[in-house]
Amino acid sequence: HVQLVESGGGSVQAGGSLTLSCAASGYISNRYCMAWFRQAPGKEREGVAQIEVPTADSIHYVDSVKDRFTISQDNANNTLYLQMNSLKREDTAMYYCAAEMGYCSRLQESYFPYWGQGTQVTVSS
Repeated sequence: HVQLVESGGGSVQAGGSLTLSCAASGYISNRYCMAWFRQAPGKEREGVAQIEVPTADSIHYVDSVKDRFTISQDNANNTLYLQMNSLKREDTAMYYCAAEMGYCSRLQESYFPYWGQGTQVTVSS
């Protein structure tokens, strides 16, 4: 079993920055895929970014966050990050960390069996 714990959410004004973290523990493969998803009120959960650990291969972003968000990982500490810059009101959502103990594939909710509890990001104008 894999446990994921997110942190770093909060409230920020539009144009500001936040960094989310996700600490993974438990039975972790030598190579695995980690991702960030988000869900805004009344909307479906959407994939934001993914990365393969520890190679940092297969990085993929949803179009709406390209050039603003950066996904990265600290393999030594089994920690995933999401650096979010130039935040917009439409980035407001609950952000979730997810993991799959295999190679990255499509950035789809159904591919990831392990999920954190989420951390709220609120962007105000």
